[in-house]
Amino acid sequence: MANDDVADDGPPDPQLTRDDVAKVAQLALLNLNDDELDRFTGQLSAVLDRARELQAFDVSGVAPTAQPYPLVNVFRPDEPDTVSAVREEALAAAPACEDGQFRVPPALGEQP
Repeated sequence: MANDDVADDGPPDPQLTRDDVAKVAQLALLNLNDDELDRFTGQLSAVLDRARELQAFDVSGVAPTAQPYPLVNVFRPDEPDTVSAVREEALAAAPACEDGQFRVPPALGEQP
């Protein structure tokens, strides 16, 4: 990356060049035309500029975290409910049932 600007209070800000983008595109096996190289150079430079802005924040007193929100189980307890009446109606309409379940013909050549 080219480096023409040198800051007095820290490391220099590297500038992304068109050649840098072409090299990355080559490594990623992307065939970019001239218009795409120009467009992506500007877009990637904007992303890097934003990252530099974020690096300016003092986070020395902030503890590292992987999850900013508390993890809470949102599932209800697995308890039986009033579905049994519907189940009984369905079993009553079935051609065959056994032990509270639908009885179906054997599959894969199994013997009953």
